[in-house]
Amino acid sequence: MATSGCMQFGLRRFIQQNSLCSLRKQIRCVTGQAARKHYGVDEPEGPVMKTALPGPKSKELLRELDNIQHCSSVQFFVDYSKCLGNYIVDMDGNTILDLFTQISSIPLGYNHPSMIKAMQDPANVYDLVNRPALQVFPPGNWPARMENSLLEIAPPGLNHVHTLMCGACSNEHGFKAVFMRHMRKLRGGAPPTKEDLETCLLNLPPGCPPLTIMGFKNAFHGRTMGAMNASHLPNKPETKLFFPATDWPMGPFPQVRYPYDKYAAENAEEEKRCLHEIRALVEEYNGRGTPCVGIITEPIQAEGGDNYASPDFFQKLQKICKEFDIAFIVDEVQTGLGATGKMWAHEHWDLPEPPDIVSFSKKAITGGFFFKEEYKATDGHRIFNTWMGDPHKIILLEAVVKEIKSENLLAQVNETGNFLLAGLKKLQDTYPDRLANARGLGTFCSIDTHDAQMRDKMIHSLKQRGINIGGCGVSSLRLRPSLTAQPHHCEIFLDALNEIMKEL
Repeated sequence: MATSGCMQFGLRRFIQQNSLCSLRKQIRCVTGQAARKHYGVDEPEGPVMKTALPGPKSKELLRELDNIQHCSSVQFFVDYSKCLGNYIVDMDGNTILDLFTQISSIPLGYNHPSMIKAMQDPANVYDLVNRPALQVFPPGNWPARMENSLLEIAPPGLNHVHTLMCGACSNEHGFKAVFMRHMRKLRGGAPPTKEDLETCLLNLPPGCPPLTIMGFKNAFHGRTMGAMNASHLPNKPETKLFFPATDWPMGPFPQVRYPYDKYAAENAEEEKRCLHEIRALVEEYNGRGTPCVGIITEPIQAEGGDNYASPDFFQKLQKICKEFDIAFIVDEVQTGLGATGKMWAHEHWDLPEPPDIVSFSKKAITGGFFFKEEYKATDGHRIFNTWMGDPHKIILLEAVVKEIKSENLLAQVNETGNFLLAGLKKLQDTYPDRLANARGLGTFCSIDTHDAQMRDKMIHSLKQRGINIGGCGVSSLRLRPSLTAQPHHCEIFLDALNEIMKEL
């Protein structure tokens, strides 16, 4: 059912009645007129719904698009000229609080002034219009742009980076860097033989060696062929259905219980079991002549259900990689650029040394991967495509990095995330038969529902109230706000979810 007018902030009373007054006093959470001024953007006070979603104009556009391509995944059409801050506006004039942000990929909210200014800067026009092939004819300002954007936020200890277009191709090219490094080391740096060159054209060894990358159950790394080969989503088998695949190892990812500290002993045993099986898989594949040369993991398995493991698990996983001379690859496509309250989620692990490769995209605007020097290509056109990203994405990232630092947005993410997670935990305590396992780092938060049907009903009901969130795993609600989201945005969501729980 569509609603009209601005959402009321009734959760304030709900929180106060449930012993969260002290938390509220610690958190800056304003509403009404003052809330609209938000990091230089005059935001709406709250959602305003004029029609049900999708509205009549979206439905008509959907019919038009369906004549061109399959579009069952389209939810509604957007008027991006009217979107602002943390609010997305559809073609029917509905103003929707967006806590999903284009699948976790909008860093500063919609139409942020600093990003608009960067795109309108006449000095940037020629880089935008001519779209250089960045590894063949880069613009003269390219090294400086890289220094001011990606290298400014590089994970500690990693000062090499390739730009690419998206998360999937970032992982794909990261795998290539791993394979090339392995073969360079195996061959002592010797050049390829005539046999190598001839057999690679036939997809045969030795030119195409049977090397493998280990992914994890419930992992997702993208929809290109190599990335799919390392992805294993039981809840989304269609991502791999009827596509050819090679035999790569699939490791077990810990299935821990929440809250983690409450079940620390049994969670530690579960992680120990998984590490034992991972080691056994490495030995098995190495023993059969299909050596495992890389292990890729997400810091938090996002599409697979926001699954967590402890820093100790990842420290020991890296130790296994070092023991077997395996590349330790961390996929930070969803978790990177501040979403967990640190610039990179793996910074929460206190690793003894940096990962070998860290892939990124989404909130980082551009795709790409950071890497240690030993993974640097020694030949041109090996890590390569026509554009290797796009200059305008780095121009935008420069603006984003400046905002993160000048506005201290990582502190904002932690403040907002603390408020959001506290609210989710209070709701699960109030509705224990329907909500469970509230968890999160920063604003990268989620909560489990009773089953997939209930989860999908909640997401639909929230949309009709003007709040956009996502789902993941079998039955989880996931929150992916922008870095500029504040507690009052979360309060609107929590209030609406509380009302939906009452109705259910």
